[in-house]
Amino acid sequence: MPIDVLPARRFEVVFLGTGTSVGVPVLGCECEVCQSADPHNSRTRCAILVHLEQGNLLIDTPPELRIQLLREKVKLVHSVLFTHEHADHLFGLDDLRLFPFRLGHPVPLYCTAKVEHRIRTSFDYAFTNRKETHAGSVPQLAFRPIDTEPFEVMGVRVVPIPMKHGPNFDVLGFRIGDFAYCTDTNEIPPASMKLLEGVRTFVVGALRFTPHPTHFNLEEAIAVARQVNAKQTYFTHLSHDLDYDAVMAKLPPGMALAYDGLHTNAGF
Repeated sequence: MPIDVLPARRFEVVFLGTGTSVGVPVLGCECEVCQSADPHNSRTRCAILVHLEQGNLLIDTPPELRIQLLREKVKLVHSVLFTHEHADHLFGLDDLRLFPFRLGHPVPLYCTAKVEHRIRTSFDYAFTNRKETHAGSVPQLAFRPIDTEPFEVMGVRVVPIPMKHGPNFDVLGFRIGDFAYCTDTNEIPPASMKLLEGVRTFVVGALRFTPHPTHFNLEEAIAVARQVNAKQTYFTHLSHDLDYDAVMAKLPPGMALAYDGLHTNAGF
């Protein structure tokens, strides 16, 4: 039976970034994809923004976050979810500094204990007891602990999807209504696959053509997408191996490469 979710609501998902940890173009690389003039082949680090009735929900804070939000003309982020603590999904966190002025309170961060520990360690200046030199000199953040149990954010129920990112590293995907976001994984266990039953829009990482120890390659991602059987699948966390036009021409119906700036209606 499909997982019990809140009644589906229409909302928009914006792909802020769709690239692997080094981005595309890759520094120093002169391959055809890195030199491509096609904007679909220009990929900043992975994040999405979910426009909900009660505000903007950000998933992950990549290093290019400021640039991504400016590009999409996003004036305010109301809450943040984190999939895991790797640098390419975390190190734009300081770009949240301005939002507490407009929110009137610290930015809520929904994350596991492991992610909270990494944030407190990497951004220790935001959590020391010393006084700020001026308002806004450090980010104002409020942790909201999560685990594998469903929780509510801004009026919607979020279902964590436990996944593996290599043999010894746990990450979370997230399901909201009929939409699921599962980047940075090379294994979705059977119990987690059950949590994806009935999903209509499915996003999953597809790093490259050849196998990788911590990510699905394109062939593996297609196989998982066929199991999920969503109406629409988007592949993200893409490397410079994947030329947009060349891959799109060969993908099965209902599957596509995501790209920076893609907007899609989901959750309906």
